[in-house]
Amino acid sequence: MPDVMEKQMVLFDAAPESYRHWKLKVDGRVARLLMDVNEDAGLRPGYKLKLNSYDLGVDLELHDALQRIRFEHPAVACVVISSAKERMFCAGANIYMLGLSSHGWKVNFCKFTNETRNGMEDSSREDGLKFLAALNGTTAGGGYELALACDEILLVDDRSSAVSLPETPLLGVLPGTGGLTRIVDKRRVRRDLADLFCTNADGVKGERAKQWGLVDEIAAPAKFAGLVQERAQRLTASSRRNAEAKGIRLNPLKRKIDDAGYHYELVEVSFDRAARAATVKVSGPRGVQPKTIEEIHAAGDAWWPLEMAREVDDAILMLRTNESELGLLLLKTEGDSAAVLASDALMMEFREDWLVRETIGMLRRTFGRLDVSSRSMFSIIGAGSCFAGTLFELALAADRSYMLAAAEDEATLPKIALSEMNFGLLPMVNGAGRLAARFYSDAEKMEALKKLRGRKLDAEAALEAGLVTVAPDDLDWEDEIRIAIEERVSLSPDALTGMEASLRFAGNENLLTKVFGRLSAWQNWVFIRPNATGDQGALKVFGKGSKAKFDWERV
Repeated sequence: MPDVMEKQMVLFDAAPESYRHWKLKVDGRVARLLMDVNEDAGLRPGYKLKLNSYDLGVDLELHDALQRIRFEHPAVACVVISSAKERMFCAGANIYMLGLSSHGWKVNFCKFTNETRNGMEDSSREDGLKFLAALNGTTAGGGYELALACDEILLVDDRSSAVSLPETPLLGVLPGTGGLTRIVDKRRVRRDLADLFCTNADGVKGERAKQWGLVDEIAAPAKFAGLVQERAQRLTASSRRNAEAKGIRLNPLKRKIDDAGYHYELVEVSFDRAARAATVKVSGPRGVQPKTIEEIHAAGDAWWPLEMAREVDDAILMLRTNESELGLLLLKTEGDSAAVLASDALMMEFREDWLVRETIGMLRRTFGRLDVSSRSMFSIIGAGSCFAGTLFELALAADRSYMLAAAEDEATLPKIALSEMNFGLLPMVNGAGRLAARFYSDAEKMEALKKLRGRKLDAEAALEAGLVTVAPDDLDWEDEIRIAIEERVSLSPDALTGMEASLRFAGNENLLTKVFGRLSAWQNWVFIRPNATGDQGALKVFGKGSKAKFDWERV
């Protein structure tokens, strides 16, 4: 059965009219997302999604719904997340699905659900879109972790509904989407109380949940709807989102899939299975581009930065989920650098406009998804490249970059360029801009780089500025890149994943680096230990009437 979980290709396409697990209702400035999971509509066979438990298909729809709210309903200031089922908010990730899944599937599932919840916090922090969790019933595991991603949590006080993180006592694993970190770092629950909470499978109810800081407010069933309405209005009043904003339509991506790769309008993904690598080529703006805010809105989802971000995001998810053996991504660009810089300048000029702000947010989250993907990344800056401004973030995200330095035809030599977009508007998950992180936020160096904004730099200048790693001439170009690829893919994928994650996020930690770093490392380890996933492990025997048998050694 684990093989069944991975043989069919997963597409990250969804639309409200085809949702099977969520209901999206928009009423003025408040959107309501009702979780109503169809237990017979799991993404894979072999399990039922009972008690509003979820799999990747459920969270895929949630991700789409959030995108619809951001771009199609920009006047919405508060999203209320609740359940359409009586006395049950969400039982968390479906345990039987996890029991049938391979290790890689479990890890990528947890990563995607993390990113969706992190995106909620990103939208609240950066764009003023507030989230209210209205827990109208039992809330366990990943259901409570979804609530933890919200700005406020309300719990019905009906003497039975509780919040819990039961993964450790019930399943021998850890909460997979940041619950441990958020209850202490975000909600400031005392460590001793958090210890009690996380080892009590029954959870905490009512007044005690409020006293411990696990929820913000409680109300009896008869008063719960009124409390939700009152808090939603308060969050709406605190939002800076424009109540008069008119949305755009997010049309389905134009994507073709064949044995050679994924083919979009602006992104081309080519597979080289023999080399265990994939080339991701991103095109700059084509044709006449908007010059005014009115023209940006008229372009809608065809506006280059938004269209490019959506396609890159989809390509990352498709590769991550469906092509686990393509361990090296070769990042390339093509097009006119001047057009990219002009687009960046337009985003800077109109950055307070809702569509521009949301597009920058989409770019921020997309590049952030690339940063935490378990893939090696080399940027290849060859003839015809346009690694400028926003697209130079791809080179900054890469583990190393190769730039062509000399050729018989000097006109074919690539140039790179920085723009204002490279100076903090598109930070990594640790809050640092990629350029600043590259130089450990050295103030003198950053001031020197700011003076280079808009200038087109050849390989020599880029190398001197520390913006590229290696600059071979045309005689060595192909051999050097070929050897680098062969060397990289010959190394242990496990060791590379750990090495890259350690090197990419130098400096101070924050909530998200702890979630992606500590949790990912520990959960990876826990998922392959027999205490969790062995034949008699807690995750395997759950629901079968048997008790897990543990190896009692502390490792």
